[in-house]
Amino acid sequence: MHDLIRTEDGFINLPYELIPNLRIGSSAKMPPMVLDVSDIGAITVSNHTRRDRERDVGPPWRVVFSVSKRAFDIGMCLLLVPIFLIVAVFLLALNPWLNAGPLFFVQKRMGRDCAPFAMFKFRSMCDAGSFERTPECPLELHRITVLGRFIRGTRVDELPQIINVLKGEMSLIGPRPDFYEHALHYLCEVSGYCRRHRVRPGISGLAQTEVGYVTGSEATRRKVSADLYYISHTDFKMEAWLVWRTLTVIFSRMGI
Repeated sequence: MHDLIRTEDGFINLPYELIPNLRIGSSAKMPPMVLDVSDIGAITVSNHTRRDRERDVGPPWRVVFSVSKRAFDIGMCLLLVPIFLIVAVFLLALNPWLNAGPLFFVQKRMGRDCAPFAMFKFRSMCDAGSFERTPECPLELHRITVLGRFIRGTRVDELPQIINVLKGEMSLIGPRPDFYEHALHYLCEVSGYCRRHRVRPGISGLAQTEVGYVTGSEATRRKVSADLYYISHTDFKMEAWLVWRTLTVIFSRMGI
């Protein structure tokens, strides 16, 4: 028995039961059948042909927008590399006294098409050994170090994610990627959660600036609503506005 279900966006790990002798239609000319998991919790069967996929690409301006967005991501990240290196040296010097432990925190997150990837951050919390916080538990604020509180408040801890952007795993703007094990839980609990992974996850995004940091399924539903609005309405104007909003949040020190 396999634990992979094919969605319209890729493959995700979900438990399911194979039912023998199941017949779906009888026509030999029926197009290939795929499981549509656009809304987890109600798995349906749909005919998704090659023509449907070609139509989903959208108008030519979408292609121009995608190429321009990727070029902007790469250009901005290259400009941020010197700042990243300076901050890394600064933190290395202060960590032994104010934030004892390794410089980086690397965690498995869910990315585009629900695929896992390793996301980088400057570490801001004490090492807890194994990760035990459940999807419904609040953030462990007591683990944030003195220096960690500063770098989280200024969002400096997110700076290493320019590595993920340059690797093509993330974008500067997009839905914020969740811890992979928590994301698997939300796939089953939160309607539309799978659809937010149709684009690259972002360092910042509409949910980050307007909803803020959330935990638990109920709050994640609000985050998903913002993410889906961004995906369906994104354009050059929206991207520019979110860059401005992100800078506003950073300089007003509204981070957690």
